[in-house]
Amino acid sequence: MSFTDLRAARKTKSYVQSSIPETTSNSSASNTSDAQKENAESTTKVASFPELYKALPSALEIRVSETSGRGIWTKASIRAGTTILSLKPHAAVLSLRHLDSHCSACFASATTSELRRCTKCRVVRYCDGTCQNNDWGMHKQECEALQRWFQAAPSSDVAPPSDAIRCMGRILWKKKKSGLDGVWSKEIDSMQSHRKSLQPSSFETNTHLAQALVQYMGLSSPADLAQFGLSSAADLVDLISRFTTNTFAITDPSLTSLGASVSPIVALINHSCDPNAVVVFPRASADPKALEPLMQVVALRDIHPGEEILTSYIDTILPKSSRVKTLQDTYYFTCTCSLCSAKLEVDPREALHCPKNCGGSCPLPIEDHSLVQCTKCRAPVQSTDAIVDAVRVGCEGLEKATSLEFKDPAKAIQLTTNLIPILIRAGLAPSSHPLLGLTRLHESLLISSFPSPLTQDYLDDTIRTATKVITGLSALLREGHPVLAIAYTELGKLLAVDEPSPKHLAGNSGVISGTGSEHSLSTSTSQLASMVASSSYPPSGPARLKLAYNTLLRAREMLKVGFGKDNEGGAVGKEVREMLASLEKEISVWKTGVRNALEDMPKVQSSG
Repeated sequence: MSFTDLRAARKTKSYVQSSIPETTSNSSASNTSDAQKENAESTTKVASFPELYKALPSALEIRVSETSGRGIWTKASIRAGTTILSLKPHAAVLSLRHLDSHCSACFASATTSELRRCTKCRVVRYCDGTCQNNDWGMHKQECEALQRWFQAAPSSDVAPPSDAIRCMGRILWKKKKSGLDGVWSKEIDSMQSHRKSLQPSSFETNTHLAQALVQYMGLSSPADLAQFGLSSAADLVDLISRFTTNTFAITDPSLTSLGASVSPIVALINHSCDPNAVVVFPRASADPKALEPLMQVVALRDIHPGEEILTSYIDTILPKSSRVKTLQDTYYFTCTCSLCSAKLEVDPREALHCPKNCGGSCPLPIEDHSLVQCTKCRAPVQSTDAIVDAVRVGCEGLEKATSLEFKDPAKAIQLTTNLIPILIRAGLAPSSHPLLGLTRLHESLLISSFPSPLTQDYLDDTIRTATKVITGLSALLREGHPVLAIAYTELGKLLAVDEPSPKHLAGNSGVISGTGSEHSLSTSTSQLASMVASSSYPPSGPARLKLAYNTLLRAREMLKVGFGKDNEGGAVGKEVREMLASLEKEISVWKTGVRNALEDMPKVQSSG
């Protein structure tokens, strides 16, 4: 079982938040009584060992809230885009899908040179000897465990253990190596466990993980467990619970999930569906082989002294009901943040266009409340049963298409292609669930399935889909959010792709006009939507280049917030800067050509 499968509904520690500004520094979580007791036990451990969390900057401090226990507060002002924390996780591993394409030490992707495979276990790969030596302290035990895993397998085609099992294995080996009474081990043990709050539905999953971990570690007796600080089955369940509730998805600079990581310090940060900070891996360190994968917590907005640092544990693009269920099932608390507490007349995650097209919106009808109307003109929504059915089919289709994304991308594209028009005809707003999820998945599938040779229609359809994604995200996410920054980056890169069959050469307008305002991007959802609906979008020729430039310029400013100003937007920010320089030259060539042609026109006319 992979870590992704383990918490598929959770979208672990994702980066999505709402656009509603936070107005309180109170904790956003209300714990159950069992969770409160467990949190109190963890807090007592921290108080007993003041040497813990020395990596926490002096401007931050750990406090205890009555509602959510421990958390991190700032004692100083923090500007948007400031890196609040920067540290290497205690443990991190790649998921099975990325073991062959990424270095298991620094997590860099394979480029021009082929990664070096470990000759003994033949599972993990490294950039070079430096990365292999840096990882050997951990991989030595891991290598033996992997070999033992395959030797015990009934067939030769067995897969390596999941990222969850391999990450917990690394944690146990490091605890033994650093000393069970050492600071490293005590920070791991101080992470909150929800063993006493586990629901019966979790027993099977935890049993499976425990059995796989014991097999992987080669443990056969209580004495074998004791060397890792585990004296009973309850201790083993505690380890698994601490892992599943305190693990962050490690990502590449484009926010693609690569595997699992654990950081006790970052795990102290409490949750809000409207967070003021985000966890990213921008890959911007000066010495990547020594420091990567580098986990950073970046401020999404200005944070004032005395405010709690809050990140989002879940995908907050989802409607409130889905968020509530995920937080209860995984973390055993009910969120009371500003977004969850707000009494919204219409949540953009569950919104319909006005049936009279007045510019207003309507809440999505549900089975228990099917009579809805526009909040602006009060026009009633007709055929609500059909809308409810369309949303249900869309949710089921999104789940199915997501499961097929890598197994059968052609089938996944077929599903998204068929489902998106159904939801659009039903009147769903671009930000509504499941339409936004399907549109984002559709864009990803189109980009990963670019045909060769690329056709103009395919490219333009992908650009329109990418613009629809931005339309939806802009209604939910704060300016500078990394998810929105990456969405703008993807659109800018698509617009910069050479056109297979430029429309402007067939007679359509393509002259650069000063600012290029006819196709300038705006945060206004209605303006973005109107661009997609326009028959002239996307533009062609020089106008497309200008739009690509403006889009990437906007993306760069967002990247510097979402991935840190000190990082200049991380690896993606560097790529965007290089693309902007290239586009400036290309646009200059077009302008020079037009100017020379205009200067030559009188000469041609006089000679005639």
